[in-house]
Amino acid sequence: MMNLILWILRIGVFLVLAVFASKNAQSVILHYYLDKSIELPLSVIVLSSFALGVIMTLLLAWRPRSKK
Repeated sequence: MMNLILWILRIGVFLVLAVFASKNAQSVILHYYLDKSIELPLSVIVLSSFALGVIMTLLLAWRPRSKK
């Protein structure tokens, strides 16, 4: 039962992200250091920034379990 709920949640998140990406398809230019720039869709920039934040949070908050 829990497995079914997880799959329904995953499909729901996927649909929300797909709609978000389709509504934010216009290209933007991302400027970074040394006068470099890249042109990407807005949804790619926002979602990759979110994913990078999640990964950094998980890496910094993770602590190995101590052996007792």
